[in-house]
Order: sequence, then structure tokens, then C-alpha cells
Amino acid sequence: QVQLVESGGGLVQAGGSLRLSCGASGRTFSRYAMAWFRQGPGKERVFVAGSRRTGGSTAYAESVKGRFTISRDNAKNTVYLQMNSLKPEDTAVYYCAAATPPRSGSVLYFSPRDYDAWGQGTQVTVSS
Repeated sequence: QVQLVESGGGLVQAGGSLRLSCGASGRTFSRYAMAWFRQGPGKERVFVAGSRRTGGSTAYAESVKGRFTISRDNAKNTVYLQMNSLKPEDTAVYYCAAATPPRSGSVLYFSPRDYDAWGQGTQVTVSS
């Protein structure tokens, strides 16, 4: 079972930036499609950004396009989420997720049901 550990959350003023990191255990990280989701208070967990296993293809929720960037370093078993121009509505717990084999790492998945490994979450709070 893959273990994921997020870091980098915190409190930031609107307009500021944060970079989240997610480290994965194991030796087959490069085979996984990876994604970031977020969940606000009383809300469902929603897709934020995703990456195919090579990192060459990514996808974003409309609400974060142009502000957030997902990237990965397969040599370090780590995926990142750079968040710029943060807004109060970005406040949420952010979760890292992995879609592991037999799921294909060459597919971009958008539903939480397609991911079978999750981190514990990291809180991001954006003040106005």
C-alpha cells in the first residue's frame, strides 16, 4: 500500500503563494497518476489538479487554472502543487492522491473514486 504524506499548508493572505508537497513511499511512483483534491468545510472533496505518470500531461479545475501548477519529480517520489494568487475561496484541506496499478498511470482521472491512496491532508487558509 502506497503511503502519501503532504506538507506545506498554512495561513496566507489573499494574493499570496504556497507550495504543497506530497511524498510517496515505494519504488513505483513513476507508474502512478497523481492528483490534488481539496475539501472545504461542509463540502465534497473536489478535483484541483492532476498529472499523468510522466508529468507531461496535466489538468486543472477551472477555478484554479492559471494560478495553480502541478508538477512531479519521479526521482524524488514527490508531487507538488504551486499555488499563486490565492483567494479566500481556496481555503480548504488539500489532499494528495495516487491512482496505482492496475489503474493506468497514463490516464488523467478526475473522480476521487479513481484514486486508491490518499494522504492525511494539509490545511490551507487564505485570509482576506
